[in-house]
Amino acid sequence: MLPFNRINRNIRSLKRYRQVLGILIKYGFGHIVEQLNIDYYIELGKRIVSLGTASRELERLTQAARFRLALEELGPTFIKLGQLLSTRADIVTSDVLEELQQLQDHIPAVPTEQIMAQIHQELGYPVEEIFETFEDTPLATASIAQVHRATLKNGEQVVCKVRRPDIQSVIETDTDIMMGMAYLVEKHLPGGDMYDPIGLVKEFRRTIQRELDFSREGRTTERFAANFADDETVHIPKVFWDHSGQTVLTLEYVSGIKISQHKELKEAGLDLKIIARNGADNFLKQVFIHGLFHADPHPGNIHVLPGNIICIFDFGMAGRLDDELKLHLTELLLCVLHRDVDRLIMQLLYSGELHDESNLRNLKRDLTEFIDDYYDILLQDLKIGKLLIDFVEILTEYQIKFPSNLMLLSRALFVMEGMGKQLDPDFNMVEQLRPFAEQIIKDRYSPTTIAKETAQTLQSYHALGKSLPKDIKEFINRINHNKFKIDLEHRGFERLVNDLDKSTNRISFSMVIGALIIGSSLIMQIDKGPMLFGFPILGLLGYTVAGFLGFGLAIAILRSGRM
Repeated sequence: MLPFNRINRNIRSLKRYRQVLGILIKYGFGHIVEQLNIDYYIELGKRIVSLGTASRELERLTQAARFRLALEELGPTFIKLGQLLSTRADIVTSDVLEELQQLQDHIPAVPTEQIMAQIHQELGYPVEEIFETFEDTPLATASIAQVHRATLKNGEQVVCKVRRPDIQSVIETDTDIMMGMAYLVEKHLPGGDMYDPIGLVKEFRRTIQRELDFSREGRTTERFAANFADDETVHIPKVFWDHSGQTVLTLEYVSGIKISQHKELKEAGLDLKIIARNGADNFLKQVFIHGLFHADPHPGNIHVLPGNIICIFDFGMAGRLDDELKLHLTELLLCVLHRDVDRLIMQLLYSGELHDESNLRNLKRDLTEFIDDYYDILLQDLKIGKLLIDFVEILTEYQIKFPSNLMLLSRALFVMEGMGKQLDPDFNMVEQLRPFAEQIIKDRYSPTTIAKETAQTLQSYHALGKSLPKDIKEFINRINHNKFKIDLEHRGFERLVNDLDKSTNRISFSMVIGALIIGSSLIMQIDKGPMLFGFPILGLLGYTVAGFLGFGLAIAILRSGRM
């Protein structure tokens, strides 16, 4: 029996659960759904799919493409999950990563009346009292929000980002379903626990709940503005807090040219080479100086203003890097430039990411090939973003854990590098990065840093020395009082028990049918009791019951797909 209370205590819509399973089956993932032991819902899903059109066209697509299409049909929450997975090369393969990066929202715009009602509910006043003008047609529409242009009462031009009125309940329902399915994946799929699906869904739920809070995005926007307050090459839109809240974010309207519109940039008299350099410097400052970077720098989020000034929008997705990760990135680049595989492996050992079970010999071979692939490339042709992505793929292959922000950075850097090359064929990201890397190495080995780390190490040993005697005493006491326990957990054992239970039930059912047939045959040999057409009624009744039971058993076996 499916432990529904355990896997989905808060599920709001059984219909939505059926819809999710039906779409997964429709796109060719029925075998995975079946492995989750949701027998009842498999039948419901098959009925849903049987009512639709034939899926021969879908069968011609790759599994990665079908997965992307399934996420798009499942709606905004699952699209957001796909976008999260596109940053997790440790979980999905490279072909799936490429497909997930093409995820698109197909969401119709919310009627203006509902948007205005949402603004009224959040800010406490009707739209007419807040804005002088408010355009009905949205500038942009996405899965979580849509953006409208407006004018404040003082005449300032703004854009108003408004959360979709029903999106909160949709996301809560879908994340409940995801949590239930993650529980089943970890429990029933072989090796499912290795990827920590429950932890992944928890991370996704935390991320998307933060994204739903526009006041958090407003604070992030102001942090970026503060970081670049003295940089004349960057402009961050102003936040109007009097007209903002958790579901509404009002920002300064900035009229610029998309960084990908090269013809328009040239016609405006802007210098593409300077734009490429300013964009790269801006992003590298985010990463290596501030440790807070824009994680979704596609051309729609980057415009160019007069004077080759870079204007950045939409800070809903941001990544963070600490000093240690910055140093590791710098060391990786130096290892490639100096062709030093042993130093790279030592870095992995030092960071604690390389475990004992990793195959060091094969890892060293693959890292040598990785470095050789990039060593002979001229510096101006070296693509740092691609280098990081290839490095992450090696880490994934050997199950070496790495911060999720590293994949976010790899993607963002890859996009920024590509935009730089399009603007200026001679653009060289390595030369842009060099002064930042040199400064990090210089700071890392400065006397101040070494003294600080030495003090921290001594403090840690001091704390360890104080707690060690107490821990040893507690350990010995537990052994002396027979309170020392080791817990063993059998993962996947319940699936075997369920399969054995099904087999036992079928065997018992077959024995009952056999007994009915044998008993009815014996009764047919006796000319006693009530008769029908010259045959004992009791014998005919036994044959009839056995026939119905046998037919039902055959149908159940055929539906399960296991003969």
